[in-house]
Amino acid sequence: MPTARSSTSEVPDAAVPPRLSVGKLRGLQQMADVDGILAMCAMDHRGSMQRLIRPEAPEAVEYKEMVEYKLDLTRALAPHATAVLLDPVYGAAQVISAGALPASTSLLVSLEETGYEAEAQGRVTTLLRGWTAEKIRRMGASAVKVLLYYRPDLEENAARQREVVRRVAEACAAVDLPFLLEPIVYPVFEPERDPAFFASLKAELVVRSARDLTPLGIDVLKSEFPQDLRYQQDEGRLREACERLDDASRVPWILLSAGVTFEQFERQVEIACRAGASGFLGGRAVWEEAMRIPDGSDRRTWLSSVGAERLRRLHGLAAEHGSPWWRKWGSSQADAGGAISGTWYHGY
Repeated sequence: MPTARSSTSEVPDAAVPPRLSVGKLRGLQQMADVDGILAMCAMDHRGSMQRLIRPEAPEAVEYKEMVEYKLDLTRALAPHATAVLLDPVYGAAQVISAGALPASTSLLVSLEETGYEAEAQGRVTTLLRGWTAEKIRRMGASAVKVLLYYRPDLEENAARQREVVRRVAEACAAVDLPFLLEPIVYPVFEPERDPAFFASLKAELVVRSARDLTPLGIDVLKSEFPQDLRYQQDEGRLREACERLDDASRVPWILLSAGVTFEQFERQVEIACRAGASGFLGGRAVWEEAMRIPDGSDRRTWLSSVGAERLRRLHGLAAEHGSPWWRKWGSSQADAGGAISGTWYHGY
């Protein structure tokens, strides 16, 4: 029976990451609260959002309708988040143009195409044509985000996916913009189609993905919870898996919601933050039900009440239990940025 195989890939050992450049340092400051906690809301969904809005015919959801939903999300939830994540197709420029994004909330923008290319060796991430880190910097965003399907035990595919990460990392470094990476593990072998069996592999795959990818020039890891709560409820084992993830990650890490319920995500955030996470970037767990409310007024009321309260509760948990993003560098933001000389700008 196939199991997650050991990776023989050459990746740097986990260690103290290099000091942040001034632009990346500023981007991380903008994404966090004053205590270094990242309490962020993901709204960059495209295909999955269309399926929520119109399950019977997602392809019938038109451009204007998608933009309207993203404007509703942003107006209701952005005031309660330190940052929001939007896509360039339906959201990022549109919320700025409409005045829906508060000046006090920073913007992250996705760089990848929705979905993935399916190949014999695994899934391949494709970047949006005509869209670059340099353009994301120009529009005033604080960070670039890439979703990366990744299996560390599929050596050829993993090497190809790591090359995508390296290219984006170089592009972000060239424009001095933080790079947030979201690796997603997935079943490949036939026995893994059994959810319980795949759940038994998940912790190892998530931890090894962090070990492989965080030394490659990324600045924040947006991680899956390294256990499946449907099959593992023991608090000690859940905490231990998150502690292993914290040890493996060379950079600050935050938790994604991955379509779980709000109650499940609330529990995951607390466990992850107690184990070293610096916050969360949650999406559907915060706002999914609102996508099923066709009446705009009712939808906005739900988002401004239930959705906003969910974000406040998650932020409170992260603030109470989480670690500031600069912990991976030391005890302060100054440790992350290092000393600045009076002539720093000569070579900048």
